[in-house]
Amino acid sequence: MLAQALAARANAHAPYSGFKVGACLRGESGRLFAGCNVENAAYPQGQCAEASAIGAMVAAGDRRILECVVVADGPGLVTPCGGCRQRLREFARDDTPVHLGDSNRISRTVTLGELLPLSFGPDHLKK
Repeated sequence: MLAQALAARANAHAPYSGFKVGACLRGESGRLFAGCNVENAAYPQGQCAEASAIGAMVAAGDRRILECVVVADGPGLVTPCGGCRQRLREFARDDTPVHLGDSNRISRTVTLGELLPLSFGPDHLKK
């Protein structure tokens, strides 16, 4: 998963920030889905790496994330943004592992519940 996240990160389109991010998800089928961030000159129109990977997963027919890797180089630990935490929550449970790393290694693993405590998800809408 780390290798796929790093390969996706290498293809990121980040001409404005220079901040490249890669992500890889393991779907319930066992297949892996990678994505990278894609910036846009109209800044709000950009797409995060996690969102790209989720789109690839859904397009392929998977609907459950079992595990996630997010890689980026920064001055400290880089975690998914708030919007991507919610996007992940749509397809993952609170106990889903999220591995965080940089160009060299996974440096920390947390659960989605740790990243997004007291989250709102699809289960809140079930009747």
